[in-house]
Amino acid sequence: MPEGYFGDYFTFGMFAGLVVVLVGGTLLLARLVRPRVDKDEKLSTYECGVDPIGGGWTQSTVRYYIFALLFVIFDVEAVFLFPWATVFEEIGIFAFIEMMIFIAILGLGLVYAWRKKVLEWI
Repeated sequence: MPEGYFGDYFTFGMFAGLVVVLVGGTLLLARLVRPRVDKDEKLSTYECGVDPIGGGWTQSTVRYYIFALLFVIFDVEAVFLFPWATVFEEIGIFAFIEMMIFIAILGLGLVYAWRKKVLEWI
């Protein structure tokens, strides 16, 4: 194995080439071994369930997007809460107050969404 500055690149290149060969070989082998089924059902949009009628472009209700946005917001809240909780004792009372304000703002947003009945699916 080569050593030095370019030795690391050479080692990385060897492993990257090995990965490409293995993945490409596996995909090629799977293509050669797979069964070929040429039927109209395989070319339709759905292979099982109800047959599709009409075009694929339909309007979705706004509630799905709002629900997804609320999920992202509270997911980001969790991303901020976990690191804060791990260093809670070291950062002091000021950071505690800031986090309580952050949680209160998110809580107000949740109450607003609840009152507007965004979270109901009916």
